[in-house]
Amino acid sequence: MASHNDFGNKAEELAADFLVKNNYKILAKNFRFQKAEIDIIAEKDDLIIIIEVKARSSDAFALPQEAVNKKKIRLIVSAANYFLEESGSEKEIRFDIITVLPDKAGNMEINHIENAFQSIDSV
Repeated sequence: MASHNDFGNKAEELAADFLVKNNYKILAKNFRFQKAEIDIIAEKDDLIIIIEVKARSSDAFALPQEAVNKKKIRLIVSAANYFLEESGSEKEIRFDIITVLPDKAGNMEINHIENAFQSIDSV
């Protein structure tokens, strides 16, 4: 497996650990629907939270969350709708992004962006 895949997998593990420590219940990881994948689906405070994890080795060129474009949002939303249909859940949904970047000391810094984007038709 390529080292960037290893880095991405590690970032997803760190994000899941962060969520659990903050009282989120992990419902699914790497949930796939057609061409879409949701990194983490969690539950907290009677909400279903769809989380896209973005990791970069540096933010020199762009912030990790800037990689979540309209096409990616459409894919995530379609997969989220499918998950809700399959699970039978009628809970409200929220879309978050968790970014993982190394700090100057080499430690991984996690930033949780709640309500990072909305499920709207104009996206």
